[in-house]
Amino acid sequence: MSQTPPLDSSVDSSVDSFLDRALVEEATKKSGLIWVQGAGPARALWHVWLDGAAHLVGDGPGEQPFPGLADGSTARVSVRSKDKGGLLVAWTAVVRELTAGTEEWDAAVAELKGKRLNAPDAEQMTDRWARECRVLRLTPQGGIGALPEDSLAAQPLPTWATTRQPVPAGLPKLLLKRRGRQQR
Repeated sequence: MSQTPPLDSSVDSSVDSFLDRALVEEATKKSGLIWVQGAGPARALWHVWLDGAAHLVGDGPGEQPFPGLADGSTARVSVRSKDKGGLLVAWTAVVRELTAGTEEWDAAVAELKGKRLNAPDAEQMTDRWARECRVLRLTPQGGIGALPEDSLAAQPLPTWATTRQPVPAGLPKLLLKRRGRQQR
């Protein structure tokens, strides 16, 4: 009985690398939001996947903020499942800011424009992005790492947007009245 020779480790690692890239690309394409952590806390950011990288627009009036994401830095990207919401894959990205007016910037902005919801200035949006915003390219670097053991749950970031308001004065009386009718 003959034994099969062991696989060459370089072939094995290239297959793993290919599968890692495929998983990162497919999961990131299908997810509406990615969690990106640069120097600051992780933030949920909308994006588009184009030419092997996630592209983001923000840091301008009315757009998503990018604190801690600088040109040439690295960031940790976590991608959730669109249907179940659980963590699918986490990967490290190299952050690169695209220069307005270049072919690469134009291609990214064309894709981002189609995904931008509720823009107040849809006609002039790309001009505003060129003047006031940053377009970032997050390129996967290396393979995917092991998923974290903890839940990654964190306190929400402080914001001026809130839905908490005092309970209206008449609400307790209305609730007690309903409860009384249901018991009869």
